[in-house]
Amino acid sequence: MKKLTFILREARFITRGLLSTKHPILAHLIPMRRCNLSCGYCNEYDKTSDPVPIEIVKHRVDLLAGLGTSIVTLSGGEPMLHPQVYEIFRQIRSHGMIAGLISNGYYMTRERIEKLNDAGLEYLQISIDNLTPDEISQKSLKVLDRYLRYLSQYAKFHVSINSVIGGGIKNPGDALTVARRAVELGFSSSLGIIHDGTGQLKSLSEKEAEIYEELKRFGKRSWTRFNRFQDDLAYGRSHDWRCRAGARYLYICEDGLVHYCSQQRGFPGVPLENYTREDIVREFYSEKPCAKFCTIACVQQVAMIDNWRAPQHPFSPPSEKERDHSFDGVLGES
Repeated sequence: MKKLTFILREARFITRGLLSTKHPILAHLIPMRRCNLSCGYCNEYDKTSDPVPIEIVKHRVDLLAGLGTSIVTLSGGEPMLHPQVYEIFRQIRSHGMIAGLISNGYYMTRERIEKLNDAGLEYLQISIDNLTPDEISQKSLKVLDRYLRYLSQYAKFHVSINSVIGGGIKNPGDALTVARRAVELGFSSSLGIIHDGTGQLKSLSEKEAEIYEELKRFGKRSWTRFNRFQDDLAYGRSHDWRCRAGARYLYICEDGLVHYCSQQRGFPGVPLENYTREDIVREFYSEKPCAKFCTIACVQQVAMIDNWRAPQHPFSPPSEKERDHSFDGVLGES
């Protein structure tokens, strides 16, 4: 019943996104920059920072709700290190928004899973990079498998396991084993291509490309695999799409600033408290110079809702005609 309820809520938010463009669909909120791991390809963590005070995080959730945000996902760092993480999920759900979590999985004990159930978490994503830990990544199936079993037994929320290739991962074939295990445990599986430090493409090797093709055919075909952009990026081709970062997707760092994404921090760099509908309109219509070789899957997925409409311009405001019709469902010609 909970799974059906989540699917219906997700469908309602997608419909709302199709009918109106004046609100964010997905926001990634960072309550904790510190992480217990230090993966070699990651530039999104540190080892020293304190958690953002709970009242500040809850206020940021309130601000996102005020902008009409549909989904708020906690990311990091490792969000489960925040001592009051369950309160944050309750705050998200109190506004009727979908509550998500991106975690490395190391804290998914039975007790914590049940607390996440009680707090109203609706989906969890864990990326697993290899079968055994190495100097590149400690997010290995060998370490995480017991936590995956706990999730299979006790989680009342949707779980997605992301298999990863590229970025120096030594054995790309490990991704197949990870995907098989995910499906075996009843989870959905997705595929991620590791990007460089600016979120740009690192083309796959011949061996990685072979694994990539096999992963596409394996198991459940999630909507992340349906996206044509992954084929373009896997083979070094630029992708023609309309990035709506700063409008339909927001990345809010631990300092409370709105950025395009985790790899483009500093743009636009406006405090969430000062972020307005005008900012959303501007960024909705602004062409992003980094878009053609971007591998940030969550931004690509959100953009699918609007790729058919609203042509963008090189960092210029929309025309008066476009502004007049901004939120009438169909924005300009595709």
